[in-house]
This record gives sequence, structure tokens and C-alpha cells, in this order.
Amino acid sequence: MTTCAELTSYCNELLEIGIFKDYCPNGLQVEGNSSIFKIISGVTASQALIDAAIQHKADLLLVHHGFFWKGENPILTGMKKRRLKSLLSHDINLVAYHLPLDAHKTLGNNVLLAEKLGLTLDHFFADNDIALSGSVKKQTGKEFKENITHTLNREPLHIDADREITKVAVCTGAAQSYIEKAIELGVDAFISGEVSENTWHIAKENNIHYYGAGHHATERYGVQALGEHLAHHFGLEHEFIDIFNPV
Repeated sequence: MTTCAELTSYCNELLEIGIFKDYCPNGLQVEGNSSIFKIISGVTASQALIDAAIQHKADLLLVHHGFFWKGENPILTGMKKRRLKSLLSHDINLVAYHLPLDAHKTLGNNVLLAEKLGLTLDHFFADNDIALSGSVKKQTGKEFKENITHTLNREPLHIDADREITKVAVCTGAAQSYIEKAIELGVDAFISGEVSENTWHIAKENNIHYYGAGHHATERYGVQALGEHLAHHFGLEHEFIDIFNPV
């Protein structure tokens, strides 16, 4: 038998959560059953994912986007009340890892997305190595867009540039602001999940390809990998459930 305390302690050390200045608490966010037999993982602790965890009789719900974000209203009413009531009434633990799961060198969203896109990794950069760069076989911006579309089953927003692509930087989720750090590395393309208005101008004026591949779509892999790792390490049952989100 594995306890929730054992599992979260192991994860906290594995993901080195102490080195990150994050926007939410990492680790156990809602306490449920002390004994863990089945993990359900997913990207965001939405009501739909919580309902799926209940249906699958999970003891622990493992997510990338959990609760209690800095700056949000702390009052537990409406949607927040319903989510918490669902977890607590079914004794399900909610465990969330945000930036530590983006940056991890083997289980992280960035490294796993890069590997799926065929990048040969060469450099980690920015705060706590939150982003990375790598090389690919020389290809056009259109060809690389087709690669992303095929890999993620989602067509990315593409800001085109007048250059072929051999070096790419990646930072999943809402990481569009790292485009300027990527440009300093001399990359030909930058991938993140979301885009801002000024991303267009920065990419165009620096002649760099930019791909907005979707916040949800780019961050499906880390939590799956962590769930599988925990299942193997502790001898648990694990299932990833992908709740559709086009953003």
C-alpha cells in the first residue's frame, strides 16, 4: 500500500519544487484518502476531470493546473465550491505540479514536447531552465507546422518568417514572453502554447517563426509521464484522461 504522504513527498523531491517561485502551491492541494491505489491524471482540475476521476474510482487526481492561484478570489463559492465538494465528498486527493513539471529534464512538458517533435536537445535556458532549445533536420516553416499539427492533432497559429528552420526553442503553455530570450539564442523558430498581441511584431521584426500550439495541447505530456512513473515506482494503477480544450 502507498500513502498519499509517501507519494507526494517523493514527487516533491523528484520535481525539486523548492527551487521554483510559482503562481500556485505545488504538491498536495486537497486532502482525501490516505491510501492510494489508483491515480487519474489530466491537464486541469476542471469539474469534467473531477467527475471522470469519481467515475473511475480514483484515490488521487494528478494535474498540471490545480487550484489556489495567486491573485484569484479566495472565496469558495460557485464553481470552486462545486469542485471542492466533489473531491472531498469522494475522498479524492488533488495533487498538482505546475512550473516544476514544465521544467523537469525527463518528465517535463517542454522536454517531452521537444522529443515528440524530433528535436535534438542542446540547451536549457531562462528561469530555473524553464525553456529549452534543440536542433532539427533543415525544413521550411510550413513543413515544421505540418509536424506540429500531426504530433498534437491540432493546427498551430504560425507567424511565418523568411528562413528555413534548423534550431528551435520550446516553452509550453503561456510562455510567449520567452520569445525574446529565444531570439537571443539565435533560433529559427519558437513554440509556446499561447500568443500575445506583441508576439506578432516581435517575431516579424526579428524574422523568426513563431508557433502558438495551444496551452492545453502542449501540456498534456508531463502529467501523463509523471503518472506513469508513479504507477511503475509504487505499483499503482494509472490512467490519463484528456478533457478537450481548444485553447
